[in-house]
Amino acid sequence: MTDHDIPSARAARRRRIAALVAAGVLLPLPALAGCGTDDQEASSSASQDIAPAPRDELKDGGTVRWAIDAMPGTLNAFQADADATTTRITGAVLPSMFTVDASGAPQRNADYLDAADVSARDPKQVVTYKINPKARWSNGTAITAADFVAQWTALRGKDNAYWTARNAGYDRIGKVEQGANSREVKVTFARPYADWRSLFTPLYPRSVMGNANAFNDGAREKLQVGAGPFRLQKRDAEAGRVVLVRNPAWWGEPAKLSKIVLESLPGDKRAAALAAGSIDVAAVDQVAAKRVASARGPAAPGASRKDGNAGPQGAGERAAGRPGARAAAENSGLRGYTVRKALEPAYTQLALNGSSGPLADDRVRRAVARAIDRQALADTVLKPLDLPSKPLGSHLLMAGQQGYQDHSDALGEQDAEAAQELLADAGWKREGGDRQQAGEKAGAPAPDAWRDSGDYGDEDADTSPDGDGRDDYGYEDDRWPGGSDQGDGAYDGRNPGRPIPGHGGAPVRGDREGVRPAAAEAPLSFTGAVGSEVQQAALLRQSAAFYKDAAASAKKAADGDKESSAYARYKRYKKRAARALSAAEVIETGQAHGLPGSGGHPGAGRPAAGRTHDAAAFRVGRLPAGDKVVRTALVRKNGKPLTLRFVLPDGAASEQLRTVGRRIAAMLAKIGVQTSVQRVSDASYFQDHIASGDYDLALYSWPGTAYPATDARPIYAKPQPAPDGSLTVEQNYTRVGSDHIDQLFDQAASELDEDSARTLVEQADARIWAAAGSIPLYQRPELVATKKSLANVGAFGFATPRFQDIGYTK
Repeated sequence: MTDHDIPSARAARRRRIAALVAAGVLLPLPALAGCGTDDQEASSSASQDIAPAPRDELKDGGTVRWAIDAMPGTLNAFQADADATTTRITGAVLPSMFTVDASGAPQRNADYLDAADVSARDPKQVVTYKINPKARWSNGTAITAADFVAQWTALRGKDNAYWTARNAGYDRIGKVEQGANSREVKVTFARPYADWRSLFTPLYPRSVMGNANAFNDGAREKLQVGAGPFRLQKRDAEAGRVVLVRNPAWWGEPAKLSKIVLESLPGDKRAAALAAGSIDVAAVDQVAAKRVASARGPAAPGASRKDGNAGPQGAGERAAGRPGARAAAENSGLRGYTVRKALEPAYTQLALNGSSGPLADDRVRRAVARAIDRQALADTVLKPLDLPSKPLGSHLLMAGQQGYQDHSDALGEQDAEAAQELLADAGWKREGGDRQQAGEKAGAPAPDAWRDSGDYGDEDADTSPDGDGRDDYGYEDDRWPGGSDQGDGAYDGRNPGRPIPGHGGAPVRGDREGVRPAAAEAPLSFTGAVGSEVQQAALLRQSAAFYKDAAASAKKAADGDKESSAYARYKRYKKRAARALSAAEVIETGQAHGLPGSGGHPGAGRPAAGRTHDAAAFRVGRLPAGDKVVRTALVRKNGKPLTLRFVLPDGAASEQLRTVGRRIAAMLAKIGVQTSVQRVSDASYFQDHIASGDYDLALYSWPGTAYPATDARPIYAKPQPAPDGSLTVEQNYTRVGSDHIDQLFDQAASELDEDSARTLVEQADARIWAAAGSIPLYQRPELVATKKSLANVGAFGFATPRFQDIGYTK
């Protein structure tokens, strides 16, 4: 049994959470050092699945064809349009001073460093690196302190000539200098920095970092010099292929593979590519994973196989419906693969927009949160895959990471009665026998019950027997489960207090014409899962704005001379702006599905609805077993019902997210909260809704990290007014934060005692739970199809891939 099931343990945990929330100073809580036994055992079994094998059991040579979401936007990992493919390539061809292990802990990389330690704390923090004397660049030049100096100079944020996307950590350094010799580096910090291990990864040669033009342009499409087990041989944009080959100058254990070919392959084409045998490694969605499982022989629908692969639900029947020869050929091809699965170091959250409306009241947010059965939602997503389905209890650490603790008791466990009391305390009370639906209606407007703009309702005639617009089961009568889509409706101004996309609303900061985006306080830890779909899209749009500005300047400098170098720069920057915008839309439309280091979030890449500023019509799917639509009185305030607009993406790859959304709507119905579910095109979901704050409830994901004090701070930072009157939210799209949370992050980032820093992170997490702006639901599943004969590759989880150890078994 877990501590959740033992009353005495649960009470003790509540007391501990209460102490964390109340603490304004560092608490001496030694129990915070590790996670509970049950959490550790459950997570360790699902943290990684890569078919590990010793190097001596692998063949020398061979090629792996590895599916990627898209060609890299840049090969410079410190630019705004760096993406998952950038991370994969740099991980194989450039130095990483520290890698991340399967438990999410940083580890010194002995291939590059003989030692790296904090050599002084007073009066300043000093970190001394001792470079492996064998380490050298592929051109034969030794890796020295000069490379570290050049990287710090470029990324510290002091020189605007460098178009950097982020400088967190580097901006805390006072100086970088050579130590006893060229192989020793001394880094002196102006301000203490606990996450110093995140720095100088990847490390670029000074030929790139020492020159702004080389940094901005030279390293975007080629890396002439590297220092990894592989080197970049070719980047073929037309073919959508990047070729990596063994680095003959590599001093470490030689790569087992002779070549890795990264091939751009949309998610919806991966199952066919696997069946044809044209790809060896590919992140896949659950449908493709079931096809691989079903090809391995008959199994009962939904049954789990002994090898751990989730059995198909009806996959066999679907295969049988295809022409026999075709189905047999596909099954024959798929039998050569297996699906590696793990819990991805990323979690799906319910976001509650606290900027305005009812959710600006923390009592209402807490009521919504306490109505949610997180266990049921985790079961919905993870149980069919035979992955541990315990809800995630932390915003800042994933299950299995050192220091992980469930802090959800800072908010409180699911309790409908307590939720209703919170609503009543906020003035939302039951008044009569109105009934609440848990579902979606085509074109249903979101009633602005809290505004003085009049009632909003269905414009169609009410044909229900009792005149409430719903049938006897609580659904609107024209949208019974299984109904057909009706296409996109017009944007109807249902939320007049918020800007209508494309109609003069305030722009999101960082996407403004004529303003160079500020360096973001975003993750620098490229050794693991760093960044998420929303972070990547935002940075891409920042990059596009920057290039657009640069193009305008170059065009002005050209002064009409189309033969001038300035005009050539104008065309080049204009093209890059378009490319960055296109890449952002690829992410936002679900065609890119990967977090860095994860191999991609499977299932994306299907055609999405066209970009529109309209509210999309939508269809109600059947609620999962156990969710019943109940008759319950709506809660009201000043005669108006509490209605929350739940915005969800409409793409085919988001069906699971919509299933979770429907279950949440049913849970809220039980406490009298009405939800109006608005399905919008994938293209508009992030930029027009999440980033701009045009939603009440939403579902999206954030990555885990080995460096939460640095990487998570911008996600939970208190929004601050900007000089132009807008609100700077960084990546805090819930707009919920506090000065105390910010202070805890700042203290944790500066605390060099690891136990004390961990305690500060714990306190920050408990405060985030109590604020109820973000409710973690579950870690996402990571599914990767690989050839059966491949070893040391698959669902890496947190771990940095060790590319030289990937190979085919003998």
